[in-house]
Amino acid sequence: MDLLRNRRKQAASIIEPSLLGTSLPSLASPVSPPEIWQEVDISSTDYARRRSELIQMMVDLRSMGADALIDLPSVVVIGGQSAGKSSLVEAVSGINVPRDSGTCTRCPMECTMSSHASSWSCTITLRIGFDRNGLGLQKPTNVSFGQTITDKSEFEVWLRRAQAAILNPDVPSSTFHTKTIEELRNMKNTLKFSRNVVCVSIEDPDATDLSFYDLPGLIQNEEAEIVALVKNLVEHYTKKENTIILTTIPMSDDMENQQSMSLARAADPDGKRTIGVLTKPDTLGAGAINQRRKWVEIIEGRSEDHTLRHGFYCVRLPDDAERAQRLSRAESQRRAAEYFNTTSPWKDVTDRHRFGIPGFVSDVSRLLIRLIEETLPCLRDDVDKLLAKCIKDLDELPPPLANDPQIEVLGRVNAFCDVFKRFVNGTHEDKCLAQRNRSLYAIFKRDIRGTAPDFRPFNQPEHYVPLDDTEGNMTLSERDPGVKVVGINDIRKIIQDAIGWELPNNVPYQAKANLIVQFTKLWVAPSERCLVGINDVLDEVINTLISTHFGRFKVLEDYFGKLIRIQVDICKARAQIAVKTALDLETTPHYTQNTHYLQTLRDKWLSYYKTVRSRRSQYKARVQNIREEVGGPIPARPETPKSPEVRPNFDDACREWGREESKPVKPKTRVNSTLMAETPEDKALRALAEAGYANLRVSDLARLLPPDSFEEELIVMADVRAYYHIAYKRIIDHIPFTIEHALHHALAEQLSQSLLTSLLTDIASAPNFSERMNELVSEDASIAQKRIMLSTRKQRLFDIRRRLVTFTDST
Repeated sequence: MDLLRNRRKQAASIIEPSLLGTSLPSLASPVSPPEIWQEVDISSTDYARRRSELIQMMVDLRSMGADALIDLPSVVVIGGQSAGKSSLVEAVSGINVPRDSGTCTRCPMECTMSSHASSWSCTITLRIGFDRNGLGLQKPTNVSFGQTITDKSEFEVWLRRAQAAILNPDVPSSTFHTKTIEELRNMKNTLKFSRNVVCVSIEDPDATDLSFYDLPGLIQNEEAEIVALVKNLVEHYTKKENTIILTTIPMSDDMENQQSMSLARAADPDGKRTIGVLTKPDTLGAGAINQRRKWVEIIEGRSEDHTLRHGFYCVRLPDDAERAQRLSRAESQRRAAEYFNTTSPWKDVTDRHRFGIPGFVSDVSRLLIRLIEETLPCLRDDVDKLLAKCIKDLDELPPPLANDPQIEVLGRVNAFCDVFKRFVNGTHEDKCLAQRNRSLYAIFKRDIRGTAPDFRPFNQPEHYVPLDDTEGNMTLSERDPGVKVVGINDIRKIIQDAIGWELPNNVPYQAKANLIVQFTKLWVAPSERCLVGINDVLDEVINTLISTHFGRFKVLEDYFGKLIRIQVDICKARAQIAVKTALDLETTPHYTQNTHYLQTLRDKWLSYYKTVRSRRSQYKARVQNIREEVGGPIPARPETPKSPEVRPNFDDACREWGREESKPVKPKTRVNSTLMAETPEDKALRALAEAGYANLRVSDLARLLPPDSFEEELIVMADVRAYYHIAYKRIIDHIPFTIEHALHHALAEQLSQSLLTSLLTDIASAPNFSERMNELVSEDASIAQKRIMLSTRKQRLFDIRRRLVTFTDST
């Protein structure tokens, strides 16, 4: 036994120092055994110490739940039922695992072996990282299970007890400490399988430092749910890039039939981290020549169909008879070595390192250590990134409530009302309410401008261009569909229809009133559209402010959200009534005190209409425009007429009004008289000035025209058109002011008092004042849960980072 132990240690001492180099040769390369064997205690070497420390660090990190956050290097053993997986685990670890008919392993077992001990001992811990539904917990818990085991013969029953405790999460684990094997076999478990782990830590002077997971064996003859559950568990472990996959393959069956190999290929298509362990070579009869030849090709790496970077190992494990004899590890390894050295075709394979447990365990241990060392920098970086993100996510959450609930509630109400008032007054840094409302009022102004009467003083008005400006400089770009073209005969009929008992030569006032009503009634729709748009903007602003000031507390947001929206609806209703009242003011009487401006506009329009009638050929519309006017209510923009020379010397207010919200037509430029002969109009004005009639304009010359047979009709047109301008300028300001004061300012003034009154009334009726206030500022459960989760993760990451840094500093 001592000789075998010394040979194993000597082989390890020769192979392992190669890790100190820059590269690790593939484990599939042949390694010739040394000629001379001498006793070397590798446990005392620096490499052995570092190996032990690295493995212990991985165990510590997994106990902290690091494997749920980062990809820790690990080794997993997988295989189907009857593949020899349990025997392999026993041979590697030196312990006996449960063996019954059917599936025995129903949860992962983490086995960690350390050779830094003078005698054998074992401790068992339950790592609970998932609930009974398989969902991950915020922080895993590690529960010590029983006392330290010093007798190997007791290990199996304690392992059964630990697994039973895992499968019955609702029962205290201490309940299973005294269960017998028979009781454990007969009991009905709550869970059929679990993702929680039984952690076995073995101190054995004869062991090689190694840590691995033993997963439940893959099954096929069970319920579909159970088959899928075990398969998913295996896939969960093997998919990680830093996991070394040990797949047990019985040589009594074809490689293609092994499900474990199929899962390994799926997780590791290139075979970079998979090691094949061939079991049961002694089941191949002497006549199975082809099978033996095929397996030899696989072991020697000559098989094109089955190639792995780290190759395959072949082990002979104790059969049932030998297990009954309870052979020692050394005796089992001696018998296996004797079998491989004396049995064909295995004795003829050059690479003897590929046979037996010692070489296999030594290589896997070296590979794991190399993987840990290579991934340490990445693990630190991953932890730092996760920690930074966790801190960022935690900072983005609202801090826990620090104030008294009453102070918190009143402070948020006052802040909300103050911010809204500044929104309304336009003093807040966010000008969205004022700016969006100004845009809506500009649209309202354009719509009202589009209701201007379309008077054309001709017998066939549709044959002439629209007259939208006394200077002929513009044509409305958007005209209300309700505006109809009105000609000179239409005006005469309106006058005739309105005649009552008036004396001759008196135009009935009712005729003008009827024409005024035709445009004022069109103002209702633009006003309502404007109010609807303003209401929508207000709703968006209110909802945003409610979410900003009360959204941290769901109950508080719902409570004050309802109260605020009630007040908003009240002010909306009042604003609607106020807008209707403002529009009613324009229905009757038709009145203005701005008589001077009204008279000026009347004179200009009358002069303009007379001039247009005297030069009607210049205002003819094109044929296409005529067709469009006859076929539709909205006339297209006509071609600019060749009107008489236009002198821009009218009243500034009229000229400004004429240009607003329109598409101007470039006026005809007056040519310098020194370059061109005087026009007839210039001659007439000069002659009148010499006669003492100074300061006259071209438009004044229309008064010298002979009387028009439609004089009364032209006057009615001029009076109505002039009054439209007066009322237009009045309404485009009156409606916005009405909305602002009846809606926004009224709401801002009454909101604070109404909210506080409702709050006090509600609290006064509650049985407990403090409870009600606490209820209002109760934090949303999801936020509180997220804060706890992030805080727990942050602490876990700090602990993991500290462990990694501690190891780095110590080395």
